[in-house]
Amino acid sequence: MRIDSEIKEIGRIFKEGGYSLYLVGGAVRDFLLGKENHDYDFTTDAEPADVKRMFRRTIDTGIKHGTVTVIHHHRHYEITTFRTEGDYKDSRHPESVTFVKSLEEDLKRRDFTINAFAAELPDGRIIDLHEGRKDLRHRIIRAIGIPEERFQEDALRMMRACRFSSQLGFDIEKDTEAAMKDLSPTIRRISAERIKEELFRLIDGKDPRKGLEAMRRTGLMHEILPELERTYRFEQGGMHEEDLYEHLLLSLETARDNGCPLTVKLAALFHDLGKVDTRAKGETREYTFYGHEARSAEMVDAIFRRLKTSNEERETVRHLVANHMFSYTPDWSDSAVRRFIRRIGIENINTLFALRVCDMTATTGHKADPRPLLAFTDRINAELERECALSIKDLRIDGNRLIELGVPKGPMIGRILNALLEEVIEDPSLNDKEALEKRAISLSQAL
Repeated sequence: MRIDSEIKEIGRIFKEGGYSLYLVGGAVRDFLLGKENHDYDFTTDAEPADVKRMFRRTIDTGIKHGTVTVIHHHRHYEITTFRTEGDYKDSRHPESVTFVKSLEEDLKRRDFTINAFAAELPDGRIIDLHEGRKDLRHRIIRAIGIPEERFQEDALRMMRACRFSSQLGFDIEKDTEAAMKDLSPTIRRISAERIKEELFRLIDGKDPRKGLEAMRRTGLMHEILPELERTYRFEQGGMHEEDLYEHLLLSLETARDNGCPLTVKLAALFHDLGKVDTRAKGETREYTFYGHEARSAEMVDAIFRRLKTSNEERETVRHLVANHMFSYTPDWSDSAVRRFIRRIGIENINTLFALRVCDMTATTGHKADPRPLLAFTDRINAELERECALSIKDLRIDGNRLIELGVPKGPMIGRILNALLEEVIEDPSLNDKEALEKRAISLSQAL
C-alpha cells in the first residue's frame, strides 16, 4: 500500500522503539478498491503509556480503551493498542477491554472481513487474515467469524452492513444477513444519534436501494423506519404503475443521479409517506390522497425528532416535503409569485424544484419536462431583480420605529409588520416610509 511520508515516519518511530504499527480498516480497504480515503486508523502492540513515551505531544483520547492521539507535524493520528473485548451486555459496550500483543487477536474483534485488513508500517505490506480480498472481489459483506457474535457485540454493525451495501454496492452474505434478521430488534439498544449517522450515510450512498432493501429484508426498517416499511406494496393507482415504496426509491435514485444534496435525497425518500394515511376512494379516479403532503411533513418531523437530528435538518426536509405539491400556472399574478417566494424562502427554491423533478421523473418513468419549472424560474428571477420586499427585513419600517410611533412592545408589533408585508407584497409601491408609518398607526388602532 502506498504510504504517506509522515505516516512512514511514525511507523519508523514505532519500529525503532521495538513496537509494531499497522494502518487498519477502511483506508486499506479503499486502497484495494482504488478509492481515496484519508480517514486513518492505527493499531499497535505498544500500550498507551509506551505510545506517550515515544511522542512529545499526545492526547488521552480514549485511554481506558487503549486509544491515544499522537500529534505529529501538526496532524492528529489516533492509535489504539491491540485489544480483545469482554462480554457485551447492551449490544454496544464491552464489559472489559484487555490489551494483547497479537495482531491476529485484534483483527478478530472487527466487524466485517473487508474491514479487517492491516497494512504494516512503514513499508505498507498488506495483511489479510480473513479472506477480505476474496470478499472484495466477490463484492460481499461478510461478518468475521460467527455473525451472531459480531452483532451481539455491537448491534450498530447491522446498520453498518446496510450502509456499506449502499456505499460500495456490495451484497450481504447470506449467513450474515440471516443473523441480522434474527437480531434486528436489538438495534433498539443503540442510541438514535448513532443510528441516524449510519442511516443518512446509507441514503447518501451510491446504491441506496441496496442498503434500504437490506434494512427491509432483515427487519431493521421495521425497527428504525416503520413509516417507510408501510409503503411496501401499498397501491397508489392512477398514473403510478409501481407501489408507493418503489416510487419513493425511484425518487431517491433520481436525486442521486441528479447530484442532489442530502436534504433533497431525504425529502425524495419521505415526500409521500403520508399517502398511506390519506388514501381514499375517489369519484373520478381510483384513489385520492388529499392533504398527503401535510401528513408527510408531520411524519418527517416525527422521524427526525426520533432520530435526534439537528433542528436545521428537520425543518429543511419538513419544509420541502410540506410544499412539494405546489402548482404553478402561467396565469399567476406577480403578487402570487412574490407570495410563493416568501412562503418557500429564496434559499429553498432550488432544492424544492429539484425535489419536484425527482418526483415527476419517478412518476412518469422518464426525464421530467423542464419547461414549466424553467418558465416559473424566469418569473421568480424577474421578481427578485425588481428587489421588491419579500420579508419583514425588506420593509422600510421596523419594530423600533413602531415603538417610537406609540405601538406597545409585544406581539402587536409582529402582527403589524406581517400585515404591512402582505400589503406590500400585493403592491410593492406601498413600501414607502411615510405611507407605512401612517398605515401602521391605523392598524395599531384597529388591532
